[in-house]
Amino acid sequence: MAPQNQIHDFHPAISESGLYWVVPIPPGGLTYSPDHRVATIQMRDVPVIDQPRWPALDATGAPATMDFKLVFTAGDEPLVFDHPLQHFRFDGHKATAQLEAQVRVPSTGFEWKSDPLETSRCDFAILGTEVNSLFYDSPAGKPPEATQPARK
Repeated sequence: MAPQNQIHDFHPAISESGLYWVVPIPPGGLTYSPDHRVATIQMRDVPVIDQPRWPALDATGAPATMDFKLVFTAGDEPLVFDHPLQHFRFDGHKATAQLEAQVRVPSTGFEWKSDPLETSRCDFAILGTEVNSLFYDSPAGKPPEATQPARK
């Protein structure tokens, strides 16, 4: 059941593929700094649903849109998780993340905007690459240092 004081709950609809809380990033929506240490996802007019009583089975929703900018900045502390038996590897760095967002519910006239990106901080983020399943053993699934010359 939704909390008694919950007024809004914004999330994407269930896609035709059955994925939930996932939206495709359009071309140009994901950019990297030249050194690949900063990744930015910026999207406008993302169709979402305002469904305040979610996850209640009888929760009704209203169409809404969301704009957001999410910035991940890699720190200097590397993180590597390699589990050959589970065919899973992550290679990256601890990072910071900052988010600025705005939502609109046209049917109710509701609008909300977060504080500016510069004031946003997260408790934990990571930035890197992951491979799993059959990609784990493929040449494309090897860590960058295994397939490319060392960079300085």
